[in-house]
Amino acid sequence: MKITVTGVAVTDQEKALKFYTEILGFIKKQDIPIGEHRWLTVVSPESPDGVELLLEPNGEYPAMKALKESLVADGIPFTMFEVKDIHAEYARLKDLGVQFTVEPTDVGTTIVAIFDDTCGNLIQMYQLKDS
Repeated sequence: MKITVTGVAVTDQEKALKFYTEILGFIKKQDIPIGEHRWLTVVSPESPDGVELLLEPNGEYPAMKALKESLVADGIPFTMFEVKDIHAEYARLKDLGVQFTVEPTDVGTTIVAIFDDTCGNLIQMYQLKDS
């Protein structure tokens, strides 16, 4: 068993696609119409055949909306991405207007930062200190 697709719930798929590709630098992998929504995935350019991130619409799901609002209110990230140089990535994203709720912070074996993905989620990026 292996993970091939994981998801992040978004309020607007087109807005999410723009943020995740143009700002974060992921590459669109799949874009398949499914009713009023799309099976829309992105991948890391470092691993184009790796795990896909599904930009999953959640507008009609009250439970997901409540979960996301609670996570944001408590400052808890929905998911996380590894980066090689968190300080450089933080500076790059700040320059692009990304809003951070936590600046790069040493938490022992990793350095973490948390940002708003503009789609209702907090996302954590982290760097292993041995990297």
